[in-house]
Amino acid sequence: MKTKSYNFGYDVSSLSNYTDPNEDLLLVRSFFGAKSASLMTKQTGIKSADQLNVMATDAIFQTGGVCDWSPSGTTTFTARTLTIGKILVAETICPSDLEAKWTQLKLTPGSQYESMPFEQYYSEFKADIIAEQIETAIWQGDTNHGNANLSKFDGLIKLIDAASGVTQANASAYLGQTAITTAVGFTTANMPLILDAMTLALPKTVLGKSDVAVFCGMDLAQKALVGYKNLNLFHYNITPGVEGIEFIIPGSNTKLIAVNGLNSTNRLFAARTSNLYLGCDLQNEEDQFSIWYSTDFDQVRFRVKFKMGTQVAFPNEIVKFTLV
Repeated sequence: MKTKSYNFGYDVSSLSNYTDPNEDLLLVRSFFGAKSASLMTKQTGIKSADQLNVMATDAIFQTGGVCDWSPSGTTTFTARTLTIGKILVAETICPSDLEAKWTQLKLTPGSQYESMPFEQYYSEFKADIIAEQIETAIWQGDTNHGNANLSKFDGLIKLIDAASGVTQANASAYLGQTAITTAVGFTTANMPLILDAMTLALPKTVLGKSDVAVFCGMDLAQKALVGYKNLNLFHYNITPGVEGIEFIIPGSNTKLIAVNGLNSTNRLFAARTSNLYLGCDLQNEEDQFSIWYSTDFDQVRFRVKFKMGTQVAFPNEIVKFTLV
């Protein structure tokens, strides 16, 4: 019996190569959290502005053992205003926009979409990016800033620069040499010297306090680590289990804390965390967002509202390093 032979094949030239849409996996970029907020002293219940009330007094010793009354001394009260910014994040989502793409695979059957695809991814993404922007604004915020995310309240850099009594560590008294200029900048060679200057410039009243720290960006902290390595000074321990870089500055009992809010600012600050205030109306309000379906507009909507601001109580207990 003869076997018939057929000569045919599939013609797939008009089809695009298949790519698995992997609709259950969404990738998002890396984020840094609001680490600075977690370190600062919280002042809650602020609707617009509040005062940090400060009392100062002295105690003048007099000769005892006499029947005399010659009072001497003064107690004064001052206040620093903590003004908060009112912030809204609102977005409208139209699930119908997803119908023409691979994203249709995550839509519910029918034409009435009353829920949002990828809601968990979306919620986590929003929370992360809000935290990242808060971290930056805590330090770099300026109500005169052209960036919408930095213009809602004044950050610590602006407030500290405007305050009187802050110590400038970029001086020969602390460096043991002439001040470091912008032309020289921050290098791996001079970062150990700069950190020494920051600790030497600390007011004696705050030395030894457990919450004193030098704050800088991740970029400068990394230069400092390389600088110590190049000097064969390995007697520092990076604090394990924390976000970013933290270590005790060699030759001191002061911790360096790298925060992303100071990245690319070329600024360092030393202060007690109890002296740095973060004001809000309700603590963690920025995490309390709403996602709902609006029947009137046939849209899914996202909203979060919160208030936030910063202030320092005692500028004369703060040290800064600014290039000249």
